[in-house]
Amino acid sequence: MPMSILFMSTVSIGFYGDDLEPEQITISLGDEPTVGVKKGEACPSATGASNPARTGSWRVSSENCQPGDVDGQINALFDGLSNNLSAWKAFAQRYRGRVFCGIFLGSGNEGLTLRPETLLRIGERGLLVDLDIYERDVTG
Repeated sequence: MPMSILFMSTVSIGFYGDDLEPEQITISLGDEPTVGVKKGEACPSATGASNPARTGSWRVSSENCQPGDVDGQINALFDGLSNNLSAWKAFAQRYRGRVFCGIFLGSGNEGLTLRPETLLRIGERGLLVDLDIYERDVTG
């Protein structure tokens, strides 16, 4: 079965909560986050400005991928982190744990495929999947 090709994608895996302590997650999952802040700490925005974090967060992010490869990006992030499912589940129960997928379409009729193995890895860790889907004008 052919895989659909997305124009571009970005993925992050993270935890969010008002009492979140980023250091605890870093120690348990074995890698430094792309962003790790406590509620109220300075947090860089997409524009480069630094604003107080509305909630605590710990997240690892992929580089943008063009053409998009959501499945590959999710697995690459998981591969860099601990397989301690007990720790993952504990954090997912205490905080809002999610896999975020930013999907930028080249046309209005594209799709993506997640392999069963990828879905299993997400589910074993108790994480939600959030999809943000955008149509991107590739002509301009």
